[in-house]
Amino acid sequence: MKDTLFQPLQLGSLTLKNRIVMPPMTRSRATQPGNVANDMMATYYAQRASAGLIVAEGTQIHPQGQGYAWTPGIYSPEQIAGWKKVTSAVHDNGGVIFAQLWHVGRVTHPDNIGGEQPISSSAIKAENVKVFIDNGTQAPGFVDVVEPRVMTKSDILNVIGQYRQAAVNALESGFDGIELHAANGYLINQFIDSEANNRTDEYGGSVKNRLRFMREVVEAMIDAIGAERVGVRLAPFTSLNGTVDANPVETYTAAAALLNELNVVYLHIAEVDWDDAPGTPVAFKQAVRDTFKGVLIYAGRYNAESAEQAIEEGMTDLVGFGRPFVANPDLPARIQHQYPLAEHDHNTLFGGNEEGLNDYPEYGK
Repeated sequence: MKDTLFQPLQLGSLTLKNRIVMPPMTRSRATQPGNVANDMMATYYAQRASAGLIVAEGTQIHPQGQGYAWTPGIYSPEQIAGWKKVTSAVHDNGGVIFAQLWHVGRVTHPDNIGGEQPISSSAIKAENVKVFIDNGTQAPGFVDVVEPRVMTKSDILNVIGQYRQAAVNALESGFDGIELHAANGYLINQFIDSEANNRTDEYGGSVKNRLRFMREVVEAMIDAIGAERVGVRLAPFTSLNGTVDANPVETYTAAAALLNELNVVYLHIAEVDWDDAPGTPVAFKQAVRDTFKGVLIYAGRYNAESAEQAIEEGMTDLVGFGRPFVANPDLPARIQHQYPLAEHDHNTLFGGNEEGLNDYPEYGK
């Protein structure tokens, strides 16, 4: 085993101890009522602090931005206090942790947002998409999403302000920085992808217009907390939650160029990761590498060998390992020493308690 993955890396003013990222994964364990991060979440993240970088699970910036039951927020004093438990625990274990700021847009149900109609770039319903609500049991109850209402200019300004405040709240909560969730079919992605955006104003039509909302959100957060603390996650080739772009290479190369212009500290690209999914085109990866001069993160179907290769070829600087971190809190050590990886229990991914969250042991314990 080479030591490629175990070289330090500078991320803004932060020194990461290795190239292994724990990417954001929804676990739906926030305390109710109030969607507050809690002690068992603090234990979960602290157990995984040997990652070079942790990006915490998607965290809604406003009650209207919540897509699923029991996910944490970062807009109330109680939520900020809850996240302080998490960040303190991670820092006490030598880790670095960013908050992922999340607004789901149309990917929700009125039961999750106080009975309101969801908002989106356009009044287009996401087809064949379900979310889970609290149906009075500990098991998530899945329901179809509904048609959203189109965001007005006033709505757009309000949401930009919510992102800005959430970035400030994240730093108050002790996070080292934030990641804007602009991937996987959620609100920012609903503006970017052509087939989810039929607007005829300055936020629709051309690639530049469809990227405008993301630009304005990122600019607001940079103004609030500094570019060295702002990363962005994109998913160029996924069709998750019903968003599709007619020309993803053009759109997302332009997105990378925009984010380079804004000088964000990293660009995090989520690759399609289901078993028979096509790989991300090498030409696109090279275009992104040539265009974006900050730190690059890729996450998808990586193992130790393919992650090493991607870094050595210069295609990326850091690699995210999602699901392996669920059942392997000591994943970096397992990779370094070539220990076998444990498999997670699919039935305990969402909701519930410590079972399937922080009860997976380190290797040999």
